[in-house]
Amino acid sequence: MSNTIRSKILIIEDDPGICTFLKATLVAENYDVIIVGSGQSALDVIASHCPDCILLDLGLPDMDGNRIIESVRSWTPTPIVVISARSMEADKAKALDLGADDYITKPFGAVELLARIRTALRHTRTTAENDEIALTGSYHVGGMTIDYNKHRVYVGGQDAKLTPNEFRIVALLGKHAGCVLTYRTMLRELWGPSASTDNKILRVHMASIRRKIEPIPSEPRYIFTEVGVGYRMAEQEETF
Repeated sequence: MSNTIRSKILIIEDDPGICTFLKATLVAENYDVIIVGSGQSALDVIASHCPDCILLDLGLPDMDGNRIIESVRSWTPTPIVVISARSMEADKAKALDLGADDYITKPFGAVELLARIRTALRHTRTTAENDEIALTGSYHVGGMTIDYNKHRVYVGGQDAKLTPNEFRIVALLGKHAGCVLTYRTMLRELWGPSASTDNKILRVHMASIRRKIEPIPSEPRYIFTEVGVGYRMAEQEETF
């Protein structure tokens, strides 16, 4: 008998068909699964069962799923992957700003879903703050290295010669590699809570950063744009 600890996934979804699909997909991958169909039940289960990951539909019968994100984030870093029919960029940005770790738009496939769950679980177990960066002072992906001690970024062993603000942007994304950081989150983290909400400054800096670190700026390998939402740093597992 295997002694492997099985991750516990909480599904918050009121559509029986989707619940059946999700449960079958997750059980086949050896996850423990709990399903609830309302927001209040979800909050009770999160507090009592401490799931390892939450799959959340925003359109619940008794409350908007964003209220659950706010509530959960007030006391636990448990990863939340939103699964929603809401495809507007503003909806995605709102959920991510409130603290969701990822956002998948319905319909979606099993392969994508499982990859997003693995990423979410990996971030809780080996976060940048206590794993590679904490141990080595650097983050490596492909041919790029972010050296947090020297405040330098190297590509192919060569100094990319980023400006201080450009380094701060890359360093922030590196600490959250694999996660989408919204424009609002980045502006707040980099320039404080009173920073302008205009993301033009980020776009200007990113264009310069890509000219310096990407072999082909129009086909990025390291920093990806989530159109209308924000940016994401590549993870080490991603293929180039």
